[in-house]
Amino acid sequence: MSAAPLTLGELGAALAAIGGFDARPFIAVAVSGGPDSLALTILADRWARERGGRLAALTVDHQLRSESAEEARLVGGWLAARGIAHHVLVWTNTKPATGIQKAARAARYHLLAEWCRAQGCLHLLTAHHREDQAETSLIRRRAGSGIDGLAGMSAVREMPGIRLVRPLLGVAKARLVALLTAERQPFFSDPSNRNPVFERARLRVDASADDQLVDRVTVELRDFGRQRIERERELGRLLASAVSLHPAGFAVLDPAAIGCVEAELSERLLGRIAASIGGACYPLRRERVARLRAGLLDRRERARTLGGCRFVPWRGRLLVLRELAAAAPALPLEPGAELIWDRRFLARVSPATRRGIVISYLGQTGPLGDYAPFADRSNCDLPRLLHSVLPALWDEAGIVAVPHLGYLRPRASPLPKVAFRPLNPLSHAGFTVV
Repeated sequence: MSAAPLTLGELGAALAAIGGFDARPFIAVAVSGGPDSLALTILADRWARERGGRLAALTVDHQLRSESAEEARLVGGWLAARGIAHHVLVWTNTKPATGIQKAARAARYHLLAEWCRAQGCLHLLTAHHREDQAETSLIRRRAGSGIDGLAGMSAVREMPGIRLVRPLLGVAKARLVALLTAERQPFFSDPSNRNPVFERARLRVDASADDQLVDRVTVELRDFGRQRIERERELGRLLASAVSLHPAGFAVLDPAAIGCVEAELSERLLGRIAASIGGACYPLRRERVARLRAGLLDRRERARTLGGCRFVPWRGRLLVLRELAAAAPALPLEPGAELIWDRRFLARVSPATRRGIVISYLGQTGPLGDYAPFADRSNCDLPRLLHSVLPALWDEAGIVAVPHLGYLRPRASPLPKVAFRPLNPLSHAGFTVV
């Protein structure tokens, strides 16, 4: 039996279940020219128009194949015939000799997110579908993923300044192809999707030949997903009751929370805090978090480290602060720039700011005793042990400002604004199943 085309009503129901869209939504869709993304673009455009909104289709040209530019041009022509705005984003950087798929994926999301932020578009849709979800699950099982990873991809993922939305995770690819057939819409097939050199391509071939495997994995994924949602709710309640986050980039934790809940939940708590304060690039290993929990319960008076941050007993609480030795080096700030430094602090630099301003932590460039006079005059009562890991602005003459101590050199010119915006937020959009 041939598959029925995906309908606008079904897409609308999935987007309504996800929620969080504007009354007149402005959305972007990543479109490669393949059947999945073209089908999503066609239906999402109709969904946005029904609500008085608009859609932008974004194609990333990785410049990895000689025909990629021409394909992007053809996609633009197809969409123009439907009145859909189309933009091509080109990956111009030097391509790595190894790990090309991983690098291309990172570049793709960087370019897409950068365009969305620049245009004020909060919602980026991608066409990951049921078979993609099954492939992700099989890859993670082979890699020995933890129980959260077995839930597969979330329908919503937060990225700096935007959110990634995957409304088709429960939709079979055949239904997307059927939609394009009904629409008489041509599409491309990416040869890399069938290249056995890549693990995902090998699994894609296996899964496409075994519908029962995909059905079984899909059922398991939904079950794992519901379990993950409940675990995240428990963790959210614990974070809200036991942790305070300070805009200077540290956390205060009630140590009683570590021992009053199950070990697995308290380890999630510690791992989430460490990832946020330490700015980890990858999830922390479970055994390391378990050792931290055991150490904090065994000798409560002793400081510990994990994932680039320190857990320090202080007045019956635990201060969780950046480990200076693991922090990013000082960084010059260019006028007009906006960037994340040390994966934790957002620096916005006015075009009027003069050159030569550098951001670093207060303890990275000299003994703290040299700067005690202005700390004593500050309007802040932060504990002294935190001073070394407070962001500071410098020039050739020395310290210009320490924002979180309230210090500003007299007659200083316009300075960058510094705010705590960790790339690993303490709380974020929960796992979503559609």
